[in-house]
Amino acid sequence: MVDVSEKPVTRRVAEASCRLLCAAQTVERLATLPKGDAIAVARLAGIQAAKRTDEWIPLAHTLPLDSVDVVIEPGVRTDEAGEVAGEVRILSRVTVTARTGAEMEALVACAAAALAIYDMVKAIDRSAVVTDLRLEAKSGGRSGVYKRST
Repeated sequence: MVDVSEKPVTRRVAEASCRLLCAAQTVERLATLPKGDAIAVARLAGIQAAKRTDEWIPLAHTLPLDSVDVVIEPGVRTDEAGEVAGEVRILSRVTVTARTGAEMEALVACAAAALAIYDMVKAIDRSAVVTDLRLEAKSGGRSGVYKRST
């Protein structure tokens, strides 16, 4: 584990995102799946996972998170073949006042939320896929501000 004891405590914010691609009809059913409301479950799964990132990721620091927000945005898109398809965009924002950043917590929040949705839709849509997990932005700490350009 990296020694961060000499680093100053600062406010740090990290934002991440990912997508779950599925059939358009799957998106229409997210609130009424056999296992329940996928959006509500996914939001809670993401928050819960962010709080336990140090258990998911070896050598990650245990952080006293100030806030975790997970937003689930269901919608439709046009796929490569020109067909209408479903898409669930998952966004997270994690804030911490600590000696190290919250990038991993934001990424884990998105991953867990996406996996929770996948678990709930797999019975009706075996084509669902989780993709594009990435850091969107971070601020605070020595390395300063980062914002993904595309």
